[in-house]
Amino acid sequence: MATDINVLLVDDNPTVLEMLRQALSPLAHISTAKDGADALIHALEAPPDLLITDYQMPSMNGHQLVEKLHSRVATARLPVIVMASKSDLNEKLGTLRDSVDDFIEKPFFLRDATARAKRIIDKVALEKMARHAAGESRVRGSLAQMNVIDLLQSLELGRKTCRLTVSRKNESCEMFFTEGQLVHAVFGAMNGDDAVYHVLTWQDGTWEIDFAGSAKVQTVTRSTQGLLMEGLRLLDEANRDAADGDINDA
Repeated sequence: MATDINVLLVDDNPTVLEMLRQALSPLAHISTAKDGADALIHALEAPPDLLITDYQMPSMNGHQLVEKLHSRVATARLPVIVMASKSDLNEKLGTLRDSVDDFIEKPFFLRDATARAKRIIDKVALEKMARHAAGESRVRGSLAQMNVIDLLQSLELGRKTCRLTVSRKNESCEMFFTEGQLVHAVFGAMNGDDAVYHVLTWQDGTWEIDFAGSAKVQTVTRSTQGLLMEGLRLLDEANRDAADGDINDA
């Protein structure tokens, strides 16, 4: 489901540009530019919510484009993803690391590049919702639009301190974050890691983030990324066991 996030996608290779445009269109509203100069004009006329740009481009490369946009008031805090070769990432883009949200190494698998872009799009969407709810400490949404995994990754990337409540029918789980790290979770009689694993794959229901919420205890033992990896491993294991059981019953 497309969000209300506007992404400006920049690459001088028309094949790569169209391939990425099609892959990202379900996630956001995509506009494209064929080079840095074209992108600069686009961004100044209608500032996007996120810039995804190639590094190696004629006349104005991705580094120069980002510097020019970040030097202007209207686009000073524009989130950015830069696509570049491994050698360029290692040798030429070190000074950009503090002002860029993520890097995508070229050449890439489309699925991997889309997944990395989605993480930043989700983070930007969450921050945009919070800005639109200025004066309120709570933001609400649907798990059909942003599921539990997306929420956890977005709150981690945004280094948020808050309480996240996910609800489905008559069930709910409260998760508390400090600087983006999940520190405490409660689901009924469950606490900590097990509470998170129980709701990790919920796709239906609602969520609410209270930016005034905080935890006084710590029950979670893993990092946010560690929880996601272990939770998905446990899910795969359970699915394999269920499949083996179906074969044995046949």
